[in-house]
Formats: sequence, structure tokens, C-alpha cells
Amino acid sequence: MMEIKSPGLWTTVQDMGRAGKYHLGVPPSGAADKYSFMIGNLLVGNPVEFAALEMTLIGAEIEFQKNTIIALTGAPMKAYLNQQLVPFWETIHVKEGDILTVKECLKGVKSYLCVSGGIQVAEVFGSKSTYETSKIGGFQGRKLTAGDRLEMNEPLPGAFKQVGKSIPLELTPSFESFQELRVTLGLSGYLMSDEGLKAFLNSEWKVSPESNRVAYRYTGAKVSLTQQSPPFGAGNSFSNVVDFAYPVGSIMFPNEEELIVLHNDTTTGGGFVTIGTVISQDLDLIAQSRPHSSCRFIAVTIDQAMQARMERRKKIEQIEEMIKR
Repeated sequence: MMEIKSPGLWTTVQDMGRAGKYHLGVPPSGAADKYSFMIGNLLVGNPVEFAALEMTLIGAEIEFQKNTIIALTGAPMKAYLNQQLVPFWETIHVKEGDILTVKECLKGVKSYLCVSGGIQVAEVFGSKSTYETSKIGGFQGRKLTAGDRLEMNEPLPGAFKQVGKSIPLELTPSFESFQELRVTLGLSGYLMSDEGLKAFLNSEWKVSPESNRVAYRYTGAKVSLTQQSPPFGAGNSFSNVVDFAYPVGSIMFPNEEELIVLHNDTTTGGGFVTIGTVISQDLDLIAQSRPHSSCRFIAVTIDQAMQARMERRKKIEQIEEMIKR
């Protein structure tokens, strides 16, 4: 059992996400920065999909009521175990009665607390992830509050041999304030003019404070659409199209001066011009983008996107082998 003494700004239970329900209007949810999440689980000897806590900007204060091992990954928040500073990206032994206090981060946004055996909450549609908009999954379908008590599964066999294992700095994210985000172009991108596409790719875009797990909003350039009349029933703006299902990571333009990238808790469809998608690996970078940080979008081919996916898979396998030694 773990008891939440203070929940921080926004702490939820997440796993790798809810697959196969998007066509029913249920987004995947799941850890916003999957790379950091998976490494945390590997450090404590878990399969990568086990449920853990996702903390946003300011971490939680938690009392542990059993002996176990934990790992903190993601955005580097200051963390203390019984008032002693503890590191990120390293396996830590906690004992019954220990109190972990996780403070704010100055770089990045999302941090993860993984425990051996995972956090025990009920599965909803095949996942333990919190989808707060519809109040499903996680702990009672909501972010955590003071006084919540979460069940932890028993530590996995041999888990305590993991204590002290860590990840080399070169294999951890850098959480820079400027990111290059790879995108595959397509969908209704034909409705953007050549000049508009150049403006999109050649401009820096700034993250709006209104961004969240549903979508990240960006400003920074003015693009131009082709001025084609919207089809019947699609609305009156040149940015309107007939409603269709949005892929997670969709880049859409509600107007010519703002773009939106849909994230894990996204709406499942709509009628805005959508010129492509951010590749899945770089959704991790978006999740760690602080308000007013900036990015540039880089066009890649499907083959390049698949290569990036394979490279990350190999990196995760490399880390898993490193931890097992």
C-alpha cells in the first residue's frame, strides 16, 4: 500500500495505454513519455507495461507501507526519501514507513514513479490508465488527492537485487527547451498552399500554456490554406473539412495562425485541416515540452519513421540487457 500525503500538481496512474478502443471514442491515454516510463519499469524488474504514477511539474509526497523497490524517471524533479536526496534513473530500496517527497522540476514536465510489481487498480477496457475526461481507469477515474491509498503488488522475485542499478546519462532524455519534431505529411495536407507548407516547416513554433494531455497548442507563424470552399456540411472556414477520425499525433490547423498536435487523451475525430502526424517516438518530446518552449517540425518519410521506431526498440532492448547483467 502507498498513501498519498500530497498529490502534487497532477498525478495519475498510467500504463502503456488502452489499445483497440479508439474507434469507439476512447483514446489510448497511457504514459505521455513512454520512453521514460518503460525505463522506470525495467529498472524495478517489471515488464514495461506495468502501471505506475505519472507526475506533472510538481511531484507527490507518498508514504510506503511495505518494503519494495522504486525508480524515478522522466523530468528531473528534486526527490527526497526521508529527507535524504535520492537520484533519478536508479533503483532505490524503500521500507515500510518511508516517505518519498518529490518536488518541482525545472526542465521537462512529466516524471514517473515505478514500483516493483506495479500499482494495482482495476483495468477498464484492457488498461489501468487514467482517462480523466471520461472518468475511467486509474484510481477512481481521476487524478490523485491527499489521503488516497493505492495498492501495490508484491515485489517480483529477485527484485531487491536490482537496488543500485542505474541508467547511463547518455541513454536518458535531455529535456531541452527546443525540440525538433519529426512528422509524416499527408491526410488533408493538400488544402495547405505551398507557401503555407514552407511557413510550417521553416518556422519555430512556441508551446501555448493551454496545452495538456489532450492536445498541445502552438503559435509562431502564419500559414496559408488553398482557399478551397469547404464541402457541404463541413462549415464555413477554409480550415474545415468533412469530419474524420484523427490519428494520435495529428497536426491540425483550426485557423491560419495556430496549430494543434493531438496527444494521448485526444478527441477521436473532427473537421479541421490535418496536414500529417508527429511520429510516435517524438510524442514523448512533446509531452516534456514546457509552456513557451519552442520546436521546429521536420518532414520525414514513412520509412524514416519506421526506422526511428526500430531504433528506439533496440535502445530499450539494450537497456533491458544492461539492467539484467
